[in-house]
Amino acid sequence: MQGLLRLSKGIDAFTELTGRITYWLVPLVLGVGVWNVFNRYIGRAIGKSLGSNVFIEAQWYIFAVIFFLGGAYALKHGEHVRVDVLYGGWPPKRKALIDLLGTLLFLIPFCALFIYFSYPTVRQSWGFLPNGKQIPWEMSPDPGGLPRAPLKTFLMISPALLIIQAISEAIKNIAILRDYIDPTTLIEEHKTAL
Repeated sequence: MQGLLRLSKGIDAFTELTGRITYWLVPLVLGVGVWNVFNRYIGRAIGKSLGSNVFIEAQWYIFAVIFFLGGAYALKHGEHVRVDVLYGGWPPKRKALIDLLGTLLFLIPFCALFIYFSYPTVRQSWGFLPNGKQIPWEMSPDPGGLPRAPLKTFLMISPALLIIQAISEAIKNIAILRDYIDPTTLIEEHKTAL
């Protein structure tokens, strides 16, 4: 069990790193948004278009990446959506059992299916057709827009990161059920990591 707990700590550190990288995307998306607004109003004032579709699309691309990368981080810190009507009052071992079952029966299979079904779309976006023919990357239909292929790749990256973090959460829940770790230790780790 100690080896699995070390693996869990390694996964948690990786997820923490992706979360910290995602933090830096927030000021970037805000900066691009401010730039877009500035260009729109100044452009109106001088009667000239200063903006471009590149910056408009970059803003929502960056926002989408924040959303995609933030899922595993939210799972690690227990910040995902949960109905706490019953769960909030349960003892730690029951919570660990429910979390483990939810992870194994729903989260991991759903993410695996999401990767499986998004793969053809992502592959085609990169220009690989089902018949083996290769075409240029999928581009935005807007003039001067950005390529869609890199963004669509996050349709597979995000659930993969969730699966990796789900494995860590499953290990910790098994450790709680087998009395290898104290659940209050995990709660304190979450508080200090934030």
